[in-house]
Amino acid sequence: MTTDYQLYSYYRSSCAYRVRLALAYKGLSYTTHPVHLVRNGGEQHKPEYAELNPQEQVPTLVDGDLVLTQSMAIMDYLEEKHPLPPILPADIKQRAYVRQISLIMVADIHPINNLKILQHLSTDLGLSQSQKNDWYAKWIVQGFTATEKLLERSAYRTGAFVCGDQPTMADFCLIPQVYNAARYEINLDAFPIIRAINDHCLTLPFFDDASPEKQPDTPEDHRPVFLKGKV
Repeated sequence: MTTDYQLYSYYRSSCAYRVRLALAYKGLSYTTHPVHLVRNGGEQHKPEYAELNPQEQVPTLVDGDLVLTQSMAIMDYLEEKHPLPPILPADIKQRAYVRQISLIMVADIHPINNLKILQHLSTDLGLSQSQKNDWYAKWIVQGFTATEKLLERSAYRTGAFVCGDQPTMADFCLIPQVYNAARYEINLDAFPIIRAINDHCLTLPFFDDASPEKQPDTPEDHRPVFLKGKV
């Protein structure tokens, strides 16, 4: 399928990773415009990018005259414009469940662990790297503990994914967060369901295509931080 989508992305951004997964799963072509979040103080703060995305974050998706920010809004847009294959279940209760798991990742865990918060902890509050790692781990473990319980008791986790036998938006939000946990060497032995879902998803080609290791802006010397079954 030919599209003219323009995706402003950073290879290691979990928010951009979610959108790349949705685009890859739906078979949608796009052009990547790398935005390095660290180099030279962060390219997201350059005036020309801030004009495009006033939040000075990634991802940004451009579709003609439409400029969209926020990964959940972008995935919803792609789902409505390209409904097949779906990333939300047809059943209303299952859709709510998928959004619930997605929002734990997107609205609870990620916002207090994203780059600008980590930079604030070090530059403004003077926390050490070790203290920042403890901060990061605290919210990952807390969020994953609740998620694991929800997955364990869900009647909709009937296959290898968060819901049913096909990947959904929830998987596209969960797997980038597991990747983040691996970067910070957080032990996930207490979360066997999350690990199993992650391990299965990483066997699928489109997950590999969207991975941080396979992006145009991935550094040459970047080594994978996650190997299946090794977190």
